[in-house]
Amino acid sequence: MPPFRNPQEGDAAVTTIDDVVRRPQRADARRNFDALLAAGRDVFAEEGAQGSLEEIARRAGVGIGTLYRNFPTRNDLLEAVYVEEIQALVRVAESVESVEPWSALETWLLRFTEYLRTKRALVEGLNRDSEVMSVCRATMYSAGRPILDRAQAAGVARADISIEDAVRMLAGVSGAAFDSPEQRARVLGLAIDALRAR
Repeated sequence: MPPFRNPQEGDAAVTTIDDVVRRPQRADARRNFDALLAAGRDVFAEEGAQGSLEEIARRAGVGIGTLYRNFPTRNDLLEAVYVEEIQALVRVAESVESVEPWSALETWLLRFTEYLRTKRALVEGLNRDSEVMSVCRATMYSAGRPILDRAQAAGVARADISIEDAVRMLAGVSGAAFDSPEQRARVLGLAIDALRAR
């Protein structure tokens, strides 16, 4: 059975993102799996959801057969890349638990803006109403909410906002056209700064 669990009719419901992707146990297989996810993220970000699977396999340093053994369909790979991006947000949330509250919030929100780049490339190929997407959304908010709560409790973040507000604002700003990466970084910094308590 491939490491990717694609829920079919009759399967148990997807309740956590760990229900979606199962990494292989063998170290070499796990390396190939992770290399395919990284290459998939890059190719999909560059070319959209229809990016070349052959190019993904090439960048990962594996044959196309290895790609299909791990991800039998394009949708399996798209969902796995999406889930990996959500898991990265969770890892960042865990890594900033002992960081000063404002810095923790800023770090998580900046990583969220990087996730948005990948999400935009993937979303055309994903079913937005799927259980996987729903669980991923809930997981993302659950990762960010305690960080914002802690910043609000410390008096460094506005008390009148929710994590959903912050995420929607940054998603909107991040989707704008920018003249340069420097301008994008500057404008996102201004948006994040708007969340500070005054």
